[in-house]
Amino acid sequence: MRLLPIDRAEHLIARFSSTGAYATRLAVGTGSYHLTCLSIGPGGTIGTHPAPVEQLFLVIAGEGWISGPDAVRLPISAGTAVLWSAGEEHTSGTDTHLTVLALEGAGLNVFEHEDY
Repeated sequence: MRLLPIDRAEHLIARFSSTGAYATRLAVGTGSYHLTCLSIGPGGTIGTHPAPVEQLFLVIAGEGWISGPDAVRLPISAGTAVLWSAGEEHTSGTDTHLTVLALEGAGLNVFEHEDY
């Protein structure tokens, strides 16, 4: 067993005009699956960009917002998950602080609560 800190804020996200956001790569898997911890500070955003592949955005701490191409902000908080399809434009941010686990991979299938 190994205990691993996940919110290490190792790499500043500068792409897509992002501000106050950091990424820590946690794991990769067969078939180009990636698990990343995203930490967004007060007033920070990850700028508008297309999801390169299916992306599951799991909020584990804090609160913030997400938006799609219509720029309408929808609130998110710990315990919320968002699924973006490959190519889907989206933006995320927070007025306070937001910590997210982002799982990305082509062909990612997500189960609804009644599916398991």
